[in-house]
Amino acid sequence: MSVNKFIITIEDNAEVFTCPPGRNVLKAMEQLGRKGIPVGCRGGGCGVCRVQVLDQGGYRTGKMSREQVPVEDEEKGICLACKLFPEGDLHLKVLGKWRKQFLTGTV
Repeated sequence: MSVNKFIITIEDNAEVFTCPPGRNVLKAMEQLGRKGIPVGCRGGGCGVCRVQVLDQGGYRTGKMSREQVPVEDEEKGICLACKLFPEGDLHLKVLGKWRKQFLTGTV
C-alpha cells in the first residue's frame, strides 16, 4: 500500500501540515506556506531547524552536522528538519535556536 502524504504536527504551535514521501519536513512546511520550524541554511549544518521527534510513525535522516546533532541527541529523536524524511506521521517539538531566544527575550 502506498501512502501519498504523512501528517506532521508541531507541538509548540499546533501547526499541522502534510509531507509527501521522499521530501524533507522543512521543505514540505515551506512549500505549503506553513510556519513553526525556524529556517536556516537548509543543508544540515547550522542547527536552526533542530527538532525532536516525539511520536513517530517512522522516519529517516540525511547527513547532519555532528556539532549540531551529536549521536547521543540523535538517539533521543533529535534531528534537523531539513534532513528529516518521514516514513509515517510525526509529532515534533521545535528545539531550534530562535525558540530559545524568543522565550528568554534576548536577541
